[in-house]
Amino acid sequence: MKKILIIIVFLGVATGCRKGYFDNIPKDLVSTDVIFKDKTETENWLASVYSYIIDPWSTTTGSARYWANFTEELELNSASLQASGILSPVTTVNIWTSNYQGIRMANIFMANIENSETNLLKEPNGEELIGQYKGEARFLRAYYYWTLMKLYGPVILVGDKVARYDDDFQLPRNSWSECIDYILAELDAAQEMVPDKHLTAGGTEDATQTGRINKLVIDAVKAQVLLFDASPLYNGNPDYADYKNPDGKQLMNTIYDAGKWAKAAAAIKTAIDHAKANGKNIFKQSNADPFVAAFMSYRDLFTTGWSTEGIWTRANTAYSAWENDAAPRAANGNSFNASLVMPQEFVDKFRMINGKAINEAGSNYTETGFTATAKAGYYVAGTSNMYVNREPRFYNIVTFNGATVPFVAKSGQTHVQFWPAGNSGNANGSEPKFPKTGYLVRKHTNPSRNLSNNSGNIVRPAMYIRLGELYLSYAEALNESDPSNPAILEHLNAIRTRGGIPELAGSFTQDEMRKFIQMERCIEMAYEGCRFFDVRRWKIANTPEGRQGGDFTGVNVYAGTGLTDPDFYAKTRTSTRNWDNKYYIFPVPQSELNKNFAMVQAPGY
Repeated sequence: MKKILIIIVFLGVATGCRKGYFDNIPKDLVSTDVIFKDKTETENWLASVYSYIIDPWSTTTGSARYWANFTEELELNSASLQASGILSPVTTVNIWTSNYQGIRMANIFMANIENSETNLLKEPNGEELIGQYKGEARFLRAYYYWTLMKLYGPVILVGDKVARYDDDFQLPRNSWSECIDYILAELDAAQEMVPDKHLTAGGTEDATQTGRINKLVIDAVKAQVLLFDASPLYNGNPDYADYKNPDGKQLMNTIYDAGKWAKAAAAIKTAIDHAKANGKNIFKQSNADPFVAAFMSYRDLFTTGWSTEGIWTRANTAYSAWENDAAPRAANGNSFNASLVMPQEFVDKFRMINGKAINEAGSNYTETGFTATAKAGYYVAGTSNMYVNREPRFYNIVTFNGATVPFVAKSGQTHVQFWPAGNSGNANGSEPKFPKTGYLVRKHTNPSRNLSNNSGNIVRPAMYIRLGELYLSYAEALNESDPSNPAILEHLNAIRTRGGIPELAGSFTQDEMRKFIQMERCIEMAYEGCRFFDVRRWKIANTPEGRQGGDFTGVNVYAGTGLTDPDFYAKTRTSTRNWDNKYYIFPVPQSELNKNFAMVQAPGY
């Protein structure tokens, strides 16, 4: 029987940075018998397997910015069903369907690519290409399983078989351990099949292959899988003692295995060493002023530094839409949405320039008064002392009242004004585009961009995994497996000093170091899709450091008449969030359970 399927066809492999391996255009119904006889169509199918990887900067379900809506990184909005207390199998986030579609597409590809009539075999390196392409598809299949597991817990492993319409789809979940073992085995197998680098005919790294899977990407993903597997949510969690299949099979690990942390540390170190061998480093800029150097290093990491620090990148991204959503009305043009709104609780996580938390003795933090001195390029005179002498990343990540406009400013404007009659306040303009907490996200914006005519634009990839994340993961895994290891401070301090705060020195308890590492990861990896999963795998949603429920606040954007009016800075409740421990794992969509009666729902739903 002819296998007729809808094919999502992508622009060819050698399309450059403007269009990448993740871009697609639709094509008519065609037969797989025809597709896999043709080299171009075979490569187009592989590109369609890649298509299920989400752009981190887009608004799409499953993107980094989408996950931020479920954490204290962003102010509560309608997307955050969990925080609203209405998360259920009917309203849940659905990446289940699309990821299993990606798994199926990968299986079809691997089952058909070795068609003996394909003209891939006529290529001088035809057999090598077939092996490489199968390796990429094999990795992607494992990665889609992994993406599902991070959200839903144990999943259903369907193997290599391409399912038919008359197959038995009443399948139970595999256990977490079975899923982990399968994914790691698949990653190992795929790693043998893909190149270490994608090179041009001349032997240089091929920029047109940005995002294609290589051995380093697989090392980095293996490191992440093992880190999660060692973490408290999945490693010896008694809360899931009753999480079982109908036949009584235990689905989650309820007995703690300390050895998993050592395995994770070894895998992360392998990935770091591999990255350095491939020329990757922690990106830094130089300047005579250490504060400016730290500020520029973190800002430019996302515009140009990705080529130095990025391990798995994506060429074509929605960075432009992200910038529009981060823009206050003081920015030139009309392409502003002011929808990336940050609550006070996340603002308060940033340390002072001396590295101390704002509530820590000796931090020199004050919420009263206003500075008489401007800091050129950062804020103007009259800015609240709350925003003075903060760590450099604060000024990269937060747009606050008195801050320099994050883009080319409207004529005559020098700083952001969030009070009602200010240039970006709620009473200025015909649309209510203003942050209700008094803060916008500034990260991943380009100060030279003019939103009026798009001049000064910097086209840049997104980073799915970067070396800075691996450094923090390594420090974490070592602290849990070998807490006296000096490499913990070495790797943690590399991120702290790049961020512009002092090194940690001396001796610390394991718990003290754990909190240092978790806070550093919270700040360094903000809005990159980590926080949502970190607060879960650490099981800290009910702690002061990771609180996800209760009241969240901002300043009073409906009061005040100027930059130095104290009424504007009065702490104001902006939302109340609900947290239930069942939210550590999300429910599978009810529509999927209605089709598969052998699959149990996540606990509590």
